[in-house]
Amino acid sequence: MTVLPNDLTIRPITGPEELELFNRLPYLLNDELADDLARGRRRPSWMWMALDGDRLLARLSWWCRPQDDTPFLLDLLDVDDDAQDVDLMAVADELLRTANAALFPDGVPIALGDTPPPEYLRFDVADWRSEERSRNRVGRRLAVVERSGAVPLVERLRYEWRDETPLPEGSGRLVFRGVEGTEDILGLMTRALEGTLDAHDRLDLREHSAEEVAAANFADEFANYPTPRSWWRVATLADGTPVGFVIPARNAYHPIIAYIAVLPEHRGNGHIDDLLAEGTRVLASEGLTYARAATDVGNMPMARAFTRAGYDTISGVVSMTWSR
Repeated sequence: MTVLPNDLTIRPITGPEELELFNRLPYLLNDELADDLARGRRRPSWMWMALDGDRLLARLSWWCRPQDDTPFLLDLLDVDDDAQDVDLMAVADELLRTANAALFPDGVPIALGDTPPPEYLRFDVADWRSEERSRNRVGRRLAVVERSGAVPLVERLRYEWRDETPLPEGSGRLVFRGVEGTEDILGLMTRALEGTLDAHDRLDLREHSAEEVAAANFADEFANYPTPRSWWRVATLADGTPVGFVIPARNAYHPIIAYIAVLPEHRGNGHIDDLLAEGTRVLASEGLTYARAATDVGNMPMARAFTRAGYDTISGVVSMTWSR
């Protein structure tokens, strides 16, 4: 019989000194948490535990970007999958309810003004459905979030290129130039949103114009990279007509292909391979030995391009969101 412990304690961590306790449950992000705390991407008041005495039964954490004052993502929700003597779903439900009540006025992930509620992400193996253990592990966590009102948004695949793999080669059909200022890249980003396969952009386009979505993407992410914009590349035909662009960069964690797009009128001609090759080459030329990237599972043209370029699939990400 599974029960909820009578002396269940739910509370945030007191500070970095409790990270060892918090990290007793394994997860892909554990090695990043100390630095996240030190740099303000996580805060002790956002990192919650459900404890039975000194036994950690469940935990969760929100994350934010440097420019945020409030949580941006709920990217960590775990339970002790080996605990057979308690109702883990009930424990996780209570943990999420209690933490939400402390962080959000109405006790649920609500919109703060016009800001959507924090999205939930689960990082796990890419083929998590194919094996019973991973299927149960991911399914249990998704069920907790779903029971609180969240709905699936998208699944993504994460990729990595390493310098043991030969650099992908371009076809030589395109000419590459630098970005000629903010208006140049914003115009290209706006045009690239037509027919986009990206689920997050498609969701945003329901409520905002392409110009607004492009401006928000730029301000919220690309404008904040610490690496120089001289790395960014625009691909053109020989006559200077833009075909697409690629943004190689480094975020707070890894060298990345942050954004890559072919303009609508030039899609279907294999230009994505040239753009990815150029972006990877830029990162390698800066002495970086690996590059990370990601795309939606449904974006098969991009997924195939990563594979052709020698990028390996390293994990998957499941995304769920609450109603706006």
